[in-house]
Amino acid sequence: MVSQEQRRRQLAREKFLRQQQRRTEARRRARLRNSVIASVLGVVVIGSVALYTTGVLKDDDKKKTDASGQATPSAAPTSKAPDPCAKPAAGSVKKLSWKKEPAMTIDTSAKYTLKLATTCGDIGVALKTSAAPHTVNSFDFLAGKGYFDHTKCHRLTTQGIYVLQCGDPQGTGAGGPGYTLPDENLKDKSLKNNTYPAGTVAMANTGQAHTGGSQFFLVYKDSQLPPSYTPFGTVDAAGMKVLNKIAAAGENTGAGDGAPNATVVIDKATVVKS
Repeated sequence: MVSQEQRRRQLAREKFLRQQQRRTEARRRARLRNSVIASVLGVVVIGSVALYTTGVLKDDDKKKTDASGQATPSAAPTSKAPDPCAKPAAGSVKKLSWKKEPAMTIDTSAKYTLKLATTCGDIGVALKTSAAPHTVNSFDFLAGKGYFDHTKCHRLTTQGIYVLQCGDPQGTGAGGPGYTLPDENLKDKSLKNNTYPAGTVAMANTGQAHTGGSQFFLVYKDSQLPPSYTPFGTVDAAGMKVLNKIAAAGENTGAGDGAPNATVVIDKATVVKS
């Protein structure tokens, strides 16, 4: 018999998946509308913006959209816990975009580590190079270009699933590098019973296959999710303390899914070969 708690989690996951589908469809219509407008005006749009959502992993800091793409008011913010994080380092987000995935330059047999120097503390990630080479190669490329520097982790989910989402230069959940990546490592031995264990770092996507880009999520507590999101790294012990500190500060809607109350900014992202 399914327990009340299991049923509650199942309903929460289903709700997030429905939200993803509505948002993805709304953005598809918006892209179609914009392309028609551009053709009428004779505007040539170069490049593309990949949209990143997951059923659990996309939200605007300021507003949400319904199925028609119209803005709807966010829930009134609840009283915030004290911000446990420092002020961001001086600097601004770079506006960078590429038309295609970068060429493979990493040594797929070597070990690599991602270091996220954030306003809340350093988060170290052991990367799964051989299991997710395209993803790790992309992170090595983007970090080397300063793509993640000064970007905000824009989403914290505290009900149903437990993740912090980062990697969007726009800070809205709609940004990306202009290219997409193939799904990788979806049969990772750590993903048991459709659970992404605490410490997992995985790619966000649009809900469709092979649509990852730069947005990723860090799991701070075991979370039940379908194995559709490329797991490409594991957070170290010090990084888990940072994630738990961020989670303890809560998110700004009070509904379990919104912008973190903590000021989580990646001051510098670095990929190092061990």
